[in-house]
Amino acid sequence: MSVPGTPERVLSGMRPTGRLHLGHYHGVLKNWVELQNEYESFFFVADWHALTTHYETRIDVSENVWEMVIDWLAAGVDPGRATLFIQSRIPEHAELNLLLSMITPLSWLERVPTYKDQQEKLNERDLSTHGFLGYPLLQSADILIYRASGVPVGEDQVPHVELTREIARRFNYLYGREPDYEERAEAAIVKMGKKAAKLYRKLRQAYTEQGDESSLDRARALLNDQQNITLGDKERLYGFLEGGGRIILPEPDALLTKASRLPGLDGQKMSKSYNNTILMRDDADRIESKLRSMPTDPARMRRTDPGDPEKCPVWSLHQIYTGSDVHDWVVAGCKSASIGCIDCKQPLIDEVLKEQRDIHQRAVPYTEDPTLVKKLIADGCERAQEVAEDTMDEVREVMGLNYS
Repeated sequence: MSVPGTPERVLSGMRPTGRLHLGHYHGVLKNWVELQNEYESFFFVADWHALTTHYETRIDVSENVWEMVIDWLAAGVDPGRATLFIQSRIPEHAELNLLLSMITPLSWLERVPTYKDQQEKLNERDLSTHGFLGYPLLQSADILIYRASGVPVGEDQVPHVELTREIARRFNYLYGREPDYEERAEAAIVKMGKKAAKLYRKLRQAYTEQGDESSLDRARALLNDQQNITLGDKERLYGFLEGGGRIILPEPDALLTKASRLPGLDGQKMSKSYNNTILMRDDADRIESKLRSMPTDPARMRRTDPGDPEKCPVWSLHQIYTGSDVHDWVVAGCKSASIGCIDCKQPLIDEVLKEQRDIHQRAVPYTEDPTLVKKLIADGCERAQEVAEDTMDEVREVMGLNYS
């Protein structure tokens, strides 16, 4: 839940584990491109998160970072619309993570579903580390440091956003009630003006005494329109509505992304682990070779054998890349054996190559001059640092750590 008067801001990040493939493009990056046109967007390289599971591997994080950012830009992420930065360049992430760890019960971290799930999936690695147990809290710090109102996630990541909301709620409960909180809230109400103040009190009473949710919504809208009070006063009055304290770290909402599970070349989920990927910037000959060699319906041993598209991995890619007219042609031709598997693959190859041409074209300026990437990341880090510092100034103050 965002504080009235604050910008609608989204935050998302990716681990730099290597060059991205078309599964990343369709599952994450196309959504980022849409979000940057609707929200103030912060997209970051989660390099510290990469170390939570790969701390023993001497991976070249630096090289992976720049290649991944080029892939973002090639997908259409616009540094003029979104702030792009590297997590480890903003030390406030680590500071907030440390401070939040003081108030976060251990049981909250142990119950995160992906904690046990990843331990089972990655059982060849020793993940009995403080960093791995605490990575959901670091994710929460990543979100809360920018006071993001929304976090784009798939269904499996919703528990992480819920944990973040709980942590924000607990922090605000512990530190949002200043010694003279009610007096400050009453003073802020007076600043709204006689008419607005009277309405605010009436709506607050209707919610706190009768539980009228519509009154709560109207009171929030009233606060959002106020020009006579500061953002700090708005935060106080927002918390005062619900009988709580000042909202210092707003609770973010999960923005569920459309499920877009791009199948790999073998029909399984596209993943480097399965060696079934097409990279976002693969060359045309390599892509065509990969698609032509894809397995098809095993029942089609010969050109004249009829098949079933539902049993063919190529059909799954057709669902994403080609239109209904091609689908009708594939179904009819496959089931009657009037077209062969190579014939079926050609329209798919054409569409993937068309998509790749656009991706390659957007990447050209950055591959030809890598300093452009480093400059835009430096600019993004500077912008992210400003926002993070503002948050931490307030966090330190309410926790009694401001020594100026």
